[in-house]
Amino acid sequence: MADLRQRVESELLSGILPFWLNHTIDNQRGGFIGRISNDLTVDPKGEKGLILNARILWTFARVYRAYKDPLYLATARRAYQYLTRFFFDSEFGGCYWMLDCDGNPTEPRKQIYGQAFTIYALAEYFHASGDAEALTRAMGLFAKLESVGHDPVRGGYFEVYNRDWSLAANQRLSDVDMDEPRSMNTHLHLLEAYATLLHVHEDAAVRARLRELIEIFLDRIIDPLTHHFLLFFDEQWTPKSEIISFGHDIEGSWLLVEAAEILGDPALLARARAAAVRMAQAVYQQALDPDGGLLYEADPHGIIDSNKHWWPQAEAVVGFLNAHLISGHEHFLVAACRSWAFIERSIIDRKNGEWFWLVSRNGVPGEGYDKVGPWKCPYHNARACVEVIQRLDAIAAGLHG
Repeated sequence: MADLRQRVESELLSGILPFWLNHTIDNQRGGFIGRISNDLTVDPKGEKGLILNARILWTFARVYRAYKDPLYLATARRAYQYLTRFFFDSEFGGCYWMLDCDGNPTEPRKQIYGQAFTIYALAEYFHASGDAEALTRAMGLFAKLESVGHDPVRGGYFEVYNRDWSLAANQRLSDVDMDEPRSMNTHLHLLEAYATLLHVHEDAAVRARLRELIEIFLDRIIDPLTHHFLLFFDEQWTPKSEIISFGHDIEGSWLLVEAAEILGDPALLARARAAAVRMAQAVYQQALDPDGGLLYEADPHGIIDSNKHWWPQAEAVVGFLNAHLISGHEHFLVAACRSWAFIERSIIDRKNGEWFWLVSRNGVPGEGYDKVGPWKCPYHNARACVEVIQRLDAIAAGLHG
């Protein structure tokens, strides 16, 4: 365990973070470069996405809290200043989805997924810096989402709004998502955002909505027969998809427990912990390849995408360690170690730095994917390193169950 901890921390401090510090600062236009290819070619016209910038802010705020390196706080502050200056809509509230390279809105829609990540990042930045303005902005975004996005009848949230917060006709998050009014993915990131917000600032309304989100996951989103997440729903919460996303399952398993721990309800925490172990076991049995990599997607008939994307590999290490800490089952610990070994062997780009977007089942890196882009950010892998280190320390201290 001490060896694994050292390897994970080395990748965080000597691999992931230096890459983002050395390659992504946009000294010409401010903030961070919007798109860099796998061979480190910078797209000079690359758009700047809300998700990329919010995740950079979250990452450097979080690692500053862990290591107190002033450079990390300065980088978080840079991200915060760019985010608040260019992404915030001063007329209608909320944050734009996409800007051009000069900071002008190109996609001004209000994606609830993106607002959630902004709250997540602002709350973490407040935790790291003590900047009260960040908390005020986070609470303001929370209030906006509650006033326009929350469904007071059936619970949960809709997906996409136009700039003026009228409900958009198309509810897709991206081209690969279904056009349905509710998704697991948006609710998962609202869950982590509201949990972090409550962790740094006690508020009755945030507490109530976090409880509702946990209950929605336990009662509606987790399939009680398969222990996988259901991914898309209509307005009445009727499931609309049979696709299984193993990365979201293993990520959600530990995020659900974290949210329940922050909420502090023992009965709800017990339910979340039991669900997390069942979900981790399903992923372990159905998606963990003999080489330690995590397969991407399946349907009721079997695997439909055997590629191994970077982010499920990161989440697998955390999720399996989390299941081990809850259950004490040794096979989860072994799985986590195998998952990290696969990352070291196949996912880390030893030539150009950072992690490949994906490798095929036989380990060949995919071509044409971003190294930095609207969806390729330091959040999954940097967060995994921090979370893994915390859990390895808990294991070393004998804190099981």
